[in-house]
Amino acid sequence: MIVALLIAGFFIVSCKDENNSNKPAPTITLTPTSTSNAPGQAVSTSVVVDAPEGGKKLTILVNGAANAAIPDVDLAGETSKTVAASYTIPASAVVGSTIVLSFQATDAKDQASLISSFTITISAVPAKQVVVISGNITENTAWTKDKIYKLIDKVRIGRDEKDGSGVPQITATATLTIEAGTLIIGERASKGTLIVQRGSKLIAEGTATSPIIFTSERAIGTREAGDWGGVVICGKAANNIKAAAGSPIPDGVAELEGAYGGFHGSASPDNADNSGSLKFVRIEYAGVPIQPNQEINGLTFGSVGSGTTIENVQVSYSNDDSFEWFGGTVNCKNLIAFRGLDDDFDTDNGFSGHVQFGLGIRGAQIADQSGSNGFESDNDGTGSGNQPYTSAVFSNMTLIGPKETRETPISVQFQSAAQLRRNTRLNIINSFFTSYPNGVFIDNNGSVVTTDNATNGDLKLKNNLVAGVNNWGGNGFGSTGAIFASAPANGANHPNNPRGFRVAAGTGAFSNGVYTVTPAQISSQEAEAWFVSVGNTIVDSWNDGATSTNSTIINGNLFENGTPTVIPPAGSALLTGGSVAGFTGFQDVSYRGAFSTTDWTAQWANWNPQTTDYSK
Repeated sequence: MIVALLIAGFFIVSCKDENNSNKPAPTITLTPTSTSNAPGQAVSTSVVVDAPEGGKKLTILVNGAANAAIPDVDLAGETSKTVAASYTIPASAVVGSTIVLSFQATDAKDQASLISSFTITISAVPAKQVVVISGNITENTAWTKDKIYKLIDKVRIGRDEKDGSGVPQITATATLTIEAGTLIIGERASKGTLIVQRGSKLIAEGTATSPIIFTSERAIGTREAGDWGGVVICGKAANNIKAAAGSPIPDGVAELEGAYGGFHGSASPDNADNSGSLKFVRIEYAGVPIQPNQEINGLTFGSVGSGTTIENVQVSYSNDDSFEWFGGTVNCKNLIAFRGLDDDFDTDNGFSGHVQFGLGIRGAQIADQSGSNGFESDNDGTGSGNQPYTSAVFSNMTLIGPKETRETPISVQFQSAAQLRRNTRLNIINSFFTSYPNGVFIDNNGSVVTTDNATNGDLKLKNNLVAGVNNWGGNGFGSTGAIFASAPANGANHPNNPRGFRVAAGTGAFSNGVYTVTPAQISSQEAEAWFVSVGNTIVDSWNDGATSTNSTIINGNLFENGTPTVIPPAGSALLTGGSVAGFTGFQDVSYRGAFSTTDWTAQWANWNPQTTDYSK
């Protein structure tokens, strides 16, 4: 009825252009085109009128009729004019109904624009004010849950810039404190990003019932990975980055990949440096490629120190890695990497912190051209011997790959549950890996033989369980081994789609879903034999006879849409076999994987952010 009323009651016919002008009729752009709010609340939209012949009048109707509360606007001959149109919803408006503001512009020759409509949905809950944030935050600032904060381009807490000699200098520091329950959105056009510069702090402490959310500005059903930049934290702890020849920048000070001003580290590093606190925080639809293989991740750490607190953080649908650490000593717990594009947990440049309890869940067709892994770890990009080494310890991680059954079609860009390469000394204990084309790969590609680190005991894998997929190639991974007569038509069991291994070491080559390895030994043993000899377990399938009392290690709905059941079923092999003996700084556990009997994701995690209404 409203549409009919508009057509009947609000249609201005352009007069004939007696002068045969070549200039077009006016156009109108509205931002936004819709909103919602409660009775008695004010709403607004920005109306941009372009009138090459000179604007005459902007006519405004409310549900097809003139309304004194929002009068017409004289355009005064201007060829471009922005009008802030504000309207207060009547106190008598019915919740669930709509009000339509209609706009039409005419020009000096009485040419009329098309009608543009601003739709207001009446809600029971007042909409929150959107506060636009840009530039540098150089004073202590608080963001509160009664507002929504919109990041424009790169918003920096503090100021850290190169001086005249080209050396980055901290010239201002600040602390941004975000109240539990606050919503922060990143502008899509400018890829809004929040960067904590060295010396500054972000205190974002939500609760299980009131998490802090960083997400896309887009509406339900339209959100995409890469809608905005992400969260970047820079600190002054150690890394192993050496200055380029002739550079005025000292060793240990570097800029995060992509060269967007994320300076981190120090010539005199402080491994106890404090960059703030993140607790019960969700980061959704972030990640921006700046240059090939140089991106802003969902949550990026640059030389972040152990004085920083990172607990209960979920990164969902990142357009690159979910979590990446470049150096630093920060300790983290209760991390969720949910359906990211590239790697779940990526460690580089001497990261040496402790991470306990983490969950990675992949989407079957969401993978990156660079090859997607659960873990990816390098000492640095060339595999140098620069110190400190990448030697972080991860305990109690559960990494669920994309392959639920052998019939499940997956992207050919998936690689390994853990790719340990380029001289890394990463340690992984008490963890569970399943459903990747390959299990654990100690990769000797590069100038340094990474398997030597495993032989020497510098790269430790202990109390881990690696499980394959029923009938996927005979060994549960890819297609190594027997080819079953009942191979599905989608090629999921074809010998070249992909060729998989459970545990391998050596030089590998990956191409379009095919991974071939020239094997190397560890401690005079083949990789699988070594892996088992140091206290790890390998089984053919996540749902095939792991123990005598139960045939399923995990719940199958971990692969599905909806809320996953993360607690292992009774009798699961994950409920035993864990220990932190020989490692300090961890909660003592006797189980493997991220969960025993407590679901630490409850209440605050979101498994379907695409359908969540964040407007209220």
